[in-house]
Amino acid sequence: MNISASQLPPLDSFKSLSTENINEFQAKGHTLVKGILSAEEIAAYRPVIVGAAERYNTENRKLEDRDTYGKAFLQIMNLWQVDAAAKKFVLAKRMAKIAADLMGVENVRLYHDQALFKEPGGGPTPWHQDQYYWPIDTNNTLTMWMPLVDIDVDMGMLTFASGSYRNGAVFNHEISDESEAAFDQYVKDNNLPISRAETMKAGDATWHRGFTIHQAPGNKSNQLREVMTVIYMADGARIIPYKNSQQKNDHHKWLMDKPFGELINSELNPLLL
Repeated sequence: MNISASQLPPLDSFKSLSTENINEFQAKGHTLVKGILSAEEIAAYRPVIVGAAERYNTENRKLEDRDTYGKAFLQIMNLWQVDAAAKKFVLAKRMAKIAADLMGVENVRLYHDQALFKEPGGGPTPWHQDQYYWPIDTNNTLTMWMPLVDIDVDMGMLTFASGSYRNGAVFNHEISDESEAAFDQYVKDNNLPISRAETMKAGDATWHRGFTIHQAPGNKSNQLREVMTVIYMADGARIIPYKNSQQKNDHHKWLMDKPFGELINSELNPLLL
């Protein structure tokens, strides 16, 4: 089904956040905001995002032939650059305003988007911190995680260690069996509360800080867990020297190899409000 961007409903009207959402995000480093997209809006956007993810997915190995990272999800990045319909979703002012309001800033820039589809039988996503990958000088970063279908815990619900963002980078670990073991012990040693929703409707979204430790169980259902994510950062962030090879890759891929210390403001990181 070919749908042009002009046929899709605009997502630029703002949604007011509750005081509870803002307070929870500030205290825990994550929150769940319900009903960001209506049933009609999800019905319009889901097929174009799923279609774009299918077209640009490069993973063709069988599930059993992949490593832990590969079994966790199919990951298709920066759909906004290759698909005009997906771009309308990724650059939407409605979600950008929620990101700005949660972080308490006037404006945000895009870091990148990624579709994260966990296949039936897909493995767990190990504990990790997203900002391990990002050579950015601010902690004012967050990820929106929005299911495109209704999901429950059996499909791989995102799970958070509440308050874990406060200590910044805990380990220099990418998503792996090593990160799972190290962060699991850290969470236990620090008595960090574990929090996750039992169910989410399509169009709901969780929001978590870049340093919030999180994971997701495997998909025990027979349905593909379709999730679209968008990563935001406060306007005014600068590039810092990379601390690992993953940050070096991100510096090249998402920040256009701009010099260290420069403002992040290239065409790959548009201002959204």
